[in-house]
Amino acid sequence: MTDAPAPAPKPDGQPPDKAPDKPGIGRRLYLMIAALGEPVIKGIVEMGDIVLFTGRVLFWLPRRPFRWSETLRHVRDIGFGSLFIVVLTGFFTGLVFGLQTLVGFKRFGAEAMVGPATLISLAREMGPVLTALMVAGRSGSGMATELGTMRVTEQIDALSTMAVEPIQYLVVPRVVAATLMLPMLASIYTGCGFLGSYLMTVVREGVDPGVFMYETWNILDPPDFYEGYIKAAFFGAQVALISCYKGFNTSGGARGVGEAATAAVVMSSVSVLVGTYVITELLQPLLQGYIYFNALPK
Repeated sequence: MTDAPAPAPKPDGQPPDKAPDKPGIGRRLYLMIAALGEPVIKGIVEMGDIVLFTGRVLFWLPRRPFRWSETLRHVRDIGFGSLFIVVLTGFFTGLVFGLQTLVGFKRFGAEAMVGPATLISLAREMGPVLTALMVAGRSGSGMATELGTMRVTEQIDALSTMAVEPIQYLVVPRVVAATLMLPMLASIYTGCGFLGSYLMTVVREGVDPGVFMYETWNILDPPDFYEGYIKAAFFGAQVALISCYKGFNTSGGARGVGEAATAAVVMSSVSVLVGTYVITELLQPLLQGYIYFNALPK
């Protein structure tokens, strides 16, 4: 086995260049840790930017002039524009949930409990969460795309030049509209899901309709619906803030607009799924009046 040839001397008589040294194991370990930690640091920085962006929105929220025409336009776009997909997904969710619940409850002879189980699940959890995911996919991506296009074409800078605050004119109406419309859409989703469950359980499978409705009326309480309304309002503000933030900070032309829309949908969906657990933990002792500590050691 022969040794590697030495570097040839330069023609002008200068000493040959040294071969670059390979990084040591410590340097390579540092580079690996830095590569793993960079996304974490970027995520933390972005979370801080979203918090500051939310603070700016809250600062401009009560200040005049109120953009009523813009707010009503976004109420129409978010509410009526998302109505069909919310009705469709809610109805088929109720059909599937009613069928699967009935199959399970038949093992215990509790077919009449399908109605209460379905409505509690829809009112507390599935209605607000799935409605927020539908709105994030439809309206959230639209918010990010529209604001991102305005950013890359310098329309937002033009608003600032004309002494119009972009946060107040562009972001506040969207956040208000989403916060108002999500509880209404979640209620429609819950109603359509319960209708689907009723058709599956009573019409198709032959469960007594009187027992089905009586058990549902007897078991459910108003706090079950309050929890869903509060979650839906929070999710509406959350989706609007994240989508507007991604659109407001778009760069890179048309490609950047597409990336902002994709990131807005992904971040909004993940934040909804994480936020529903946090809100549930906070609302359970307030609305239901109890906390489950039975599993803790005595």
